This record gives sequence, structure tokens and C-alpha cells, in this order.
Amino acid sequence: MIGSLHILPPWRLSTSSTVSFRPPECALTKQGERFLTSLVAVADDSAAANRLIRKFVASSPKAVALTTLSHLLSPNPIRQPQLSLLALPLYRRMSEATWFSWNPKLAAELISLLESQSRFEEADVLISETLSKLGFRERELVLFYSNLIDSQSKHKLGSARFDTEACLKEMILGSSSVYVKQRAYEAVIAALCSMDRVAEAEGLIGEMRRGGLKPSVYEFRCVVHGYGRMGLFEDMMRIVDAMEKAGLEVDTVCSNMILSSYGAGRRYAEMAAWVGRMKKSSVGLSIRTYNSVLNSCTKIMALVQDMGELPLSIKEMMNVLGGDEGLVIQELIESSVLIDVMEMSLTEGKLDLHGMHLGSAYLIILQWTEELKLRWGGGESMIPQDMVVVCGLGKHSINRGESPVKEIVKVMMGRMGSPFRLDRKNAGCFTAKGRAVKNWLC
Repeated sequence: MIGSLHILPPWRLSTSSTVSFRPPECALTKQGERFLTSLVAVADDSAAANRLIRKFVASSPKAVALTTLSHLLSPNPIRQPQLSLLALPLYRRMSEATWFSWNPKLAAELISLLESQSRFEEADVLISETLSKLGFRERELVLFYSNLIDSQSKHKLGSARFDTEACLKEMILGSSSVYVKQRAYEAVIAALCSMDRVAEAEGLIGEMRRGGLKPSVYEFRCVVHGYGRMGLFEDMMRIVDAMEKAGLEVDTVCSNMILSSYGAGRRYAEMAAWVGRMKKSSVGLSIRTYNSVLNSCTKIMALVQDMGELPLSIKEMMNVLGGDEGLVIQELIESSVLIDVMEMSLTEGKLDLHGMHLGSAYLIILQWTEELKLRWGGGESMIPQDMVVVCGLGKHSINRGESPVKEIVKVMMGRMGSPFRLDRKNAGCFTAKGRAVKNWLC
């Protein structure tokens, strides 16, 4: 890391002003796609690349330019990682646009990218520019350093994180602002957990309390997840107990972290018990809960990889699973997640699979068909005019446009002999007439 980062400006004399910003999205637009495709061809010709960048920024709306830059700044770019070398000239050109407004997240992500490419001099220039821009405004400084250490963590930058951590700790010691101290602690605790220095992070929670600050759910979550990721389950549960004693809710987000941690250790019995606890405590299960659990179930994952042999009913699936893995699945089935993703009206019955991974989509489809059989077989008279299964176009898939969820829906519906067919007007949906679906299931 560059030495200038160690030198904090005299922020102790700050005002109470704040900076607001909206984190840029990373989903590419078609215009951004075309620009990057053109840029690939001239990536080795700096003059030609700069001409394309200048033309793109001049002709693009703010949102399009920002999403494209965000794509290049990603620690795990979807395509052409060499294009990330052009993130700095694109940022410089955008900063000259009349619509551009500086924000700490964007600057931090660019600095971290440059550091990951060992372009330390260029990163140092951006750091110096940032410190000069923010001057005495400590609230804005703590946001910048918080974003910086978070981005450095995503890029797995060891020494850079140590330096930024030191800056944040200086702010904790020197600031009289509760807000600044809270944000700095939050950022350092998250960074320590990402570096597997979880015991140190837990120590900072105690330090916060001794200093008169109240740790939030976020800090506890970081430590819970940190211990869980390391397989230290007793420590993880000790922190969960401490959360509850502090009057903080172990909510759905925290529960999903716990389930993911147990899942990584194939601790299925503990997973089943935790899902049961969530239901008893009225902690809502979500699609992410399904994803967290099912991605960890080795038998389910093996089944969905070989779609030609998929069991096509819950009973058949449970016979294949058995054991503790089957107990976890049974707990999920008895939750209300299916009701949250299905809609029924006279005009349309819809199942929305957005956000689901393969295992989740597979299980939800089985649950959905069973639910429709029960409703219609039990005498429910409402039959929607049209039925729709929404699976998406694969915009967020690893291979853009290739949706694994869409493929499993296609295979399952085909093997089950269903009337569902790919919609001609929307390739992200399967549709059928309601009456045909009822006749198929009943």
C-alpha cells in the first residue's frame, strides 16, 4: 500500500456533513455490452481504446456508463478480465462529464482494483485526490475508508487492508463523533472477519461496549459468519447467544449465515434443527434460505446435475435422500416459502423462480405441483385462465443468457408430461392454459 494512506488529514476539526450515494449496479446494459465488445478488439491499442471510451461516455446516459464501469471494477469480472486495465481511463473520462458526481464506493473500488494489478502509483494518486477532496469532513472520510477496506477484502489484498485498518483505528481513537466511531468499528470488524481474524473482531465488540457504544446486529453477524466459515461452530453459537442476550434478533439473514456454515461442514442434523428453530421463532425463511441449505445437500446437488434421473415427486425424492439430509429437506417443505413465490387469481396462476439456484428451483417445482394437486383435488374451484412459470432469461448466470433454472424447468416439465411450453413472446417463461394444467395434475 502507498505511504500516503497512513497520513490522515486533520479531520478532527470536521463538520457534521455527510455524503450520500447509491452503489452502482453491475448488470450490463445492451449498450454497455456493445461497448465492451468493441473495446476487446482494440484493448492493446491505447489510442483507439481512448477514442472508443470518449465516444461511449459522450453518448451514454449516466446509468449506462456507471453500470459498465462497475462491471470492469468487479473482483470477479464475467468476461475479458484484461478490460479491467481500462477501468481507470474510463473513470477519468466519466469524471469530466457534467452528470458525474464523486462517491466513495466508486473511488474505493477503483483504488482496490489498481492495487490488485500492482499499479500502486496510480492508486496513490487517487488516494491523494480523495484525501484532498474530503479535507476535514470526517464523516465522509470514514465512509471512504470503510468502502476501501471492504473492496480490498473482496480483492483479497492483505497488506493494503492492514494499512486501511490502521487509518480506521486512528479515527476510532481520535474522533469525538459517535457516528464516526460506529462506522469505523463496523468496517474494521467486517475486514478482520474476512481475514479470519475473528477473535480480534470479537474483541473489538467488547471494546465498543467498554467505550460506551452499542454493537449492532451487523457486527455480531460478521463474527457469527466468521466463526462459522472457519468451522468453529461452538464459538459461532456462543456469539449467537451473546446477540440474544444483548436484545438483538437472530433474523433471517443471520440464520442463513448459520445454515450456510453448517452446510459447508455437512452438519445436516444441526441444519434441520436450526430450520426448525426458525419456524418456531417465527423467523421467516426465504429463497436465500433454500439456496443456503440446498447448495450444501450433496445428494440434491448430484440429482440436479443429472437431470435425466431426477425423481419427479416429493415422495420419490425423499426415498432417494433419507438420513439427516432428508430431515433438512422435510423442514424446508413444511415452511411457507412456496406460498411467497406463487400467486393464484382467476386470470393467472404464477410460480416465480427468480433468485433460486438449481436445487431450490427443483424442490419448489415439486412442492408447487403437489400443492396444486391438493387444492384442485380437494375441491377448490378457482382455475386461472393461464398458468406461468417464470424462470428468467439467464441475465445473471455465469454464462449470460444460459439459465440453468430454465433448463431444469424444461427437462422436468417435459419428463412429467406437462402442458407447459416455452412462451413465444417471453423466452424466460413457460406457459399453459389453466384448465390443461388441472387436467394434467388431477
